Amino acid sequence: MKLNNQYKSVFVQPLSYITLSIITSIFISPSVLAVTAQGSLHTPRQSADKFTRQESFNSREQKLAQFEDSVQQERSQFIQQANSLYSQGDFKGAEESLRKFIKRFPEDAFGHFQLGNVLFRQNRSEDAISAYKEAIRLKSKYALAYNAMGIVYASQSRWDDAMSEYRKALEINPNYADALTNLALALWQTNKREEALVSLNKALNIFKEQNRGEKAYQVEQILQKIKNSDNPGVS
Repeated sequence: MKLNNQYKSVFVQPLSYITLSIITSIFISPSVLAVTAQGSLHTPRQSADKFTRQESFNSREQKLAQFEDSVQQERSQFIQQANSLYSQGDFKGAEESLRKFIKRFPEDAFGHFQLGNVLFRQNRSEDAISAYKEAIRLKSKYALAYNAMGIVYASQSRWDDAMSEYRKALEINPNYADALTNLALALWQTNKREEALVSLNKALNIFKEQNRGEKAYQVEQILQKIKNSDNPGVS
């Protein structure tokens, strides 16, 4: 029994909204800058000059923080636009938005990863793989990208390549339940039934611990199909 069709419908995750890190400005307290009269080695003029320089420093820090916040907002807008287009099924539009994003932020691994997802949904497997590889080049321990690349290989029935990528993802995160599930499916396709069951049961327990009920249900359904299959790995 083959499950090739399930890779795109069940295990490929939709584009998720990025959680932007909050950039917090750290301001030096005026009380730290105050020069006490007692024991001070600075003249009033020297103290005033020092305070003026510190005010200038604080101003630069504020401007830098505002700039960084502006960049994060711009980044968020790009991603939200791509997500919106993706959710509407406009994968070409989402791709165009992500390419603009990457042009603006070429070193952003997440952007390349999301581009890979969009390209895969357009059945452009090799382009998707290239995007995932670029994400990994920029962020070596990118478990999501390794898992996604495995899914692309699995969709092409390249089971050994798929399992290799899933295992790379699991080396980074041994409790990555999605990768465990995908690895199990590839193992089943290559007649490694017992290994597939072990991987699926581990994934099921993790999904339950994470309160991911829908995923847990999907894994339970696959487990049942494998257990009921007289000829595992044969369509």
